[in-house]
Amino acid sequence: MKPVRRLLRSLNCAGPLGPALLGACAVLLLPALTGEAGRALLRYDRAALAAGQWWRLLTAHLVHLDIRHTLLNCLGLALLWALFARDYSPRQWARIALGAMAAIDAGLWCDSTLLWYVGSSGALHGVMAAGALAHVRRGERDGWVLAGLLAVKLAYEHWLGALPFSGLDTVVVSAHLYGALGGAAVAAFLKPRRAPL
Repeated sequence: MKPVRRLLRSLNCAGPLGPALLGACAVLLLPALTGEAGRALLRYDRAALAAGQWWRLLTAHLVHLDIRHTLLNCLGLALLWALFARDYSPRQWARIALGAMAAIDAGLWCDSTLLWYVGSSGALHGVMAAGALAHVRRGERDGWVLAGLLAVKLAYEHWLGALPFSGLDTVVVSAHLYGALGGAAVAAFLKPRRAPL
């Protein structure tokens, strides 16, 4: 039993963190059950936002193109959870995620050619940026490596488009950049834990 506990702790899934990760994945998976009608009701939609449907600024980050897209984002969340869950308090993580989402929404609104958007990957880029920043601020070398990898990925997407293995034709790569900038901006004003718990 001790090796299982050690593994769960190393993946930031011990104690209440495990059920919290499952709950976060459920929040991403539930909208997939609503099908195309639910996706149309929840996505970022420029015309609907202009008509006052403000909930879409939040729900667009919870709904996905299809179940494959949802599972990819859940996998990304689990990976980032394993890397960074203990670096900030739950309240700080909520601020980071909301800051990343707000930055994405503002950036997408400025792009008048983009009519609709769905997915969590932009917000996950904000989490990655904030987590890497926490590690850098604590003087951990992996923080610089992670920040460098994120910068290279964002630069690649900016100049060459979505990564070849993403498997999605409709990736809005600008959302990744906006999310990373939003997450980093909020994290810059937060004090990460001195050492993960």
